[in-house]
Amino acid sequence: MREFHPDIVFVDMNMPVMDGVSFLQAASKEFPDSQYVVVSGYDQFSYAQQALHYGACEYLLKPVEEDALNSAIEKALLRIDPEASFLEPQTSQREEISPDEAVSIIKDYIDSHYCQTIKITMFSEKYFFSTEYLTRLFRGKYGFTIYEYVLKLRMERAKELLEDEDNKIIDIAERLGYADNHYFSKAFRTYYDISPSQYRKDFLEKKKQ
Repeated sequence: MREFHPDIVFVDMNMPVMDGVSFLQAASKEFPDSQYVVVSGYDQFSYAQQALHYGACEYLLKPVEEDALNSAIEKALLRIDPEASFLEPQTSQREEISPDEAVSIIKDYIDSHYCQTIKITMFSEKYFFSTEYLTRLFRGKYGFTIYEYVLKLRMERAKELLEDEDNKIIDIAERLGYADNHYFSKAFRTYYDISPSQYRKDFLEKKKQ
């Protein structure tokens, strides 16, 4: 959740490391705006009561039926946006915002979603500015192109994750949005002029001194 900041989270009551109730208790405090849907094999009132007490918006029993799942998602979305409508497709309308507002929104979005696939066309189509124009504005305001900024956040986060030897490099690559571990290692080496494994080794040796 700290990596991806999801709007909706599906939680099982029976999980390794942390059970569903403990997870909900901790997560709902740190991420109060997220919506939690519990999917459980336990048909017991006490479990449902605890889940709802700690912020779950719905408690579904396995096997989950499609209608119940859709209803739970709709309920979660309505909590996020009370004005959302699911009765008919939403027509695409231009958001009337200034170019400066657009790049600020783009930066905020990237800060929370840099581990996901981000394409400039996502923003150009939404705000009706050309990709070249948005890129130029973004660089002028923040000193990086949009892709450079995404890479900067990923590489800074990669360093933090590498400094914990419990994190496998292949898992770090996946968490940061790299489907290919080799591509992640290449990107890291290009950015810092050192491989991820060597960076970890050097860091741990300095830590012992």
